Amino acid sequence: MRRRRGASSAAKYLLVGINVAVFLAMTMNHVSATRPTTRQILFWGADNAGMVLYGGQWWRIVTAMFVHVGFLHIALNMWCLWALADLAEPVMGSVGLVAVYVLTGAAGNLLSTGVNWWEYHSGGVFPVGAGASGAVFGIAGALIVLLKSPRLPVPQVELKRIRKSVIYFAAINLVLGFSINIGTQVIGSGISIDNMAHLGGFTSGLLFALPMVPRLGSSRELFRTRLGTSMAMVTGVLVLFGYYLSKLPG
Repeated sequence: MRRRRGASSAAKYLLVGINVAVFLAMTMNHVSATRPTTRQILFWGADNAGMVLYGGQWWRIVTAMFVHVGFLHIALNMWCLWALADLAEPVMGSVGLVAVYVLTGAAGNLLSTGVNWWEYHSGGVFPVGAGASGAVFGIAGALIVLLKSPRLPVPQVELKRIRKSVIYFAAINLVLGFSINIGTQVIGSGISIDNMAHLGGFTSGLLFALPMVPRLGSSRELFRTRLGTSMAMVTGVLVLFGYYLSKLPG
């Protein structure tokens, strides 16, 4: 989708800038840029079901989406974020892009926290989750819905092509994530992908976009009203799900 002249990229630069700034701050404070320890990424705000549900450190649900496990991790996530945000910001606005990043990233981390508690609470040792990928999947989910809108002043052929590429991105990466984890389990070693964060981010992105209309092609008043509805709806779902999770440890 060709961007209109003057279209703002403030949210894209802000989100990428925060992620990069956190990574640089970590490395400047003697965190390895290639193999950070679990203790180090937890110190900087990574997600952990035990610390959230037993320790009450709910802020990790948000901070974890800005913490990355090494240079390759942040490079891949920022490349995807940059590409998707470039499509999303003209469609949902700067406020909408920040909102969908934070809310869907939080949804992914909440789902990951709940599933990890269910799988590992008997042993008391929980895996650590970090990265922007849940939020990236959330942006993809929102785009899949919004790019279907007939209000967009873009030729339908181009819209279909762009939407299909976003669908392929989400599908391939979801399948790849689950495949990698299966391979890791089979051979007993390797990297672990937080697929629940991806799935939670993606589904909440679809939900976020359902009440919305795209910023392009809609009146300012209608767009703002629908965006506010989306933000309130997803926030309400997250609060209810977080409340449910808070009752699990007892």
